[in-house]
Amino acid sequence: MTTHDTVDTVDTADVARPSDAAAPAGTSSGDGGPTPASLDWTTRLMSLDTTSRLTNLPVIELVAEELRGHGVEPVLIHDDSGQKANLLATFPAADGTTTGGVVLSGHTDVVPVDGQEWSSEPFVPQVRDGRLYGRGACDMKGFIGSVLTAVPALAAASLSEPVHLALSYDEEVGCVGAVSLVDEIVRRDLRPRACIVGEPTSMRVVTGHKSLTMLAVTFHGVAAHSSRTPFGVNAIEYAAQLVRFVRGVADEFRTDGPFDEHHDVPFTTATVNQIHGGIAVNTVPVECSLTFEFRAVGGVDVDATVERFRTEIRRIEQEMQQENPDASVEVAIGAQAPGLDTDAAEEVIAYVASLGGIASEEKVAYGTEAGLFQRAGIPTVVCGPGDIAQAHAPDEFVELDQLRRCDDLVQRLLTSLSA
Repeated sequence: MTTHDTVDTVDTADVARPSDAAAPAGTSSGDGGPTPASLDWTTRLMSLDTTSRLTNLPVIELVAEELRGHGVEPVLIHDDSGQKANLLATFPAADGTTTGGVVLSGHTDVVPVDGQEWSSEPFVPQVRDGRLYGRGACDMKGFIGSVLTAVPALAAASLSEPVHLALSYDEEVGCVGAVSLVDEIVRRDLRPRACIVGEPTSMRVVTGHKSLTMLAVTFHGVAAHSSRTPFGVNAIEYAAQLVRFVRGVADEFRTDGPFDEHHDVPFTTATVNQIHGGIAVNTVPVECSLTFEFRAVGGVDVDATVERFRTEIRRIEQEMQQENPDASVEVAIGAQAPGLDTDAAEEVIAYVASLGGIASEEKVAYGTEAGLFQRAGIPTVVCGPGDIAQAHAPDEFVELDQLRRCDDLVQRLLTSLSA
C-alpha cells in the first residue's frame, strides 16, 4: 500500500476542551462506572462524527489542544487530502528519555450508521441501564476517552519510561492511516517495548488475529441489446465465475485448513461482500465491479493466495477476450493488514495482565492495527473495553463497568511507570 502522508501541526485554538471540573483519573463515578472525566471525554469524542468517509480532524484537533494544554506537543501526520491525520505524542521519562516505553494505540474513525435502525441518535451519546450508547462507544472511543483522562497525570508524572499516544485515521477501511503512523514511530527511533491496541476485547488480553486482504475487481465487457447477446460480453456473467471461485477457495480452507483453534473461526475465510453491475434489464452489462476479502490464519501464505486469485482473474479475462478482444479485467488490492501473533513468552502479555487485563490465549477473527506494530518489532497485544459483538451494530454500546475497568488499567499503567 502506497501512502504519501506529511508530518504537520494544526492550529487548535478554537477547539473546545473538556470541563476542568472533571474528576481526576482513577476516581470512580460510582456504581461501578467510569470516572466522570472519562465519561465526559468519551461522550465528547462520540459526539463528533468521524465516519471513515469524513474528516477525523475534529477529534485530532481536540486531542492535540488537550495535549498542548499540558505541555506536550503532538506530531500530526496528514494524508494527501489534508482532511485526515494521525496523531503521535510522547510523554517522556523523568530523565528526558523518549525511547522505549509503552504505546497506547487507537483509531479515531467509526463505521457508518447508514441503513441502521437506532433507538436513539447515533452521535448523541446516551447512558441507559448501565450502558453508554452511541456510535464509537465500543469501537473504540471508550478506550481513547480513558487514555485522554490520564493526560494531566501523565504530563505531571515522573515516569520511569515514556508513554506514547498513537491515534490513527481510516482503520475501518483497511488500517490505512496506521501505516504512516507506525512508520513515524520507526523513523523517530522510539523503539517501544510494548503496545496496547485498545480495540474491544471485554478487557481480555488478546495475542493474535488474522491478516486481512481486500481485492477490488472490475470486469469490462461489451454492451449490446439483450436480444443480441452474441454481440456483447456480459460482465456480470464473468464476474459470477470469480464469485464462485472465491467461494470454492473459502470452502477449501474450511475443509482442509490450516487451522488455529485459538480463533472462534479457526480457518481462513474468503467472501465476496460487494457487487455492482448493469444499467438495464434489456442491456448486456458492460461493467461489473466486486470487492472481496480473505482473512488468513497463521500458516497461510498470503502472497501466494493473492496470486492464486490473480491467476483465476487472468484466466477469466482471457475467456472474455475470446468473445471480444476489447474486454478486460482490472484488479487492485484495496487494503492489506498483517495478522497478529504475539508469542506467549513476550513480556507484554504478562505486563498488561498485571495492569488488570484478563489473561487469555484467545485470538480473534477481526483485524486490527496491532499487526502493523508487531511487524515493526513492537511487542503488541489487543486489550480494550467493550464486546466486539456490539461494534458496527445499531444501538452500539459499551457497559459502564467496562469503561471503569479500562480507567483502572490506564491508572495502573501510570502507577507502574511512576519513577
